[in-house]
Amino acid sequence: MAWVYLLECADGTYYVGSARDLEQRLEQHSIGNIGFTHRRRPVKLAWCAELDIADAYAIERRIHGWSRRKKAALIAGDIDLLKTLAKRGGPS
Repeated sequence: MAWVYLLECADGTYYVGSARDLEQRLEQHSIGNIGFTHRRRPVKLAWCAELDIADAYAIERRIHGWSRRKKAALIAGDIDLLKTLAKRGGPS
């Protein structure tokens, strides 16, 4: 099993990642020298899901391509908005 997760950074950006050990990875983001999040600390866990490892990595890659609004809808659990934003030509 593995985790796919979204972090909200101090500057308001989102970071998408995946890991087998979520607690350890969050600690690395909080105190470590990890590229994107290093200069955007503190970070907080905004959303996560535990999945089979192959699914977690596939979902991570998919979420990377999403708009900020779509990521925010996922975090908020707004499935209706998520579906609307997933349609071509949906609201931006």
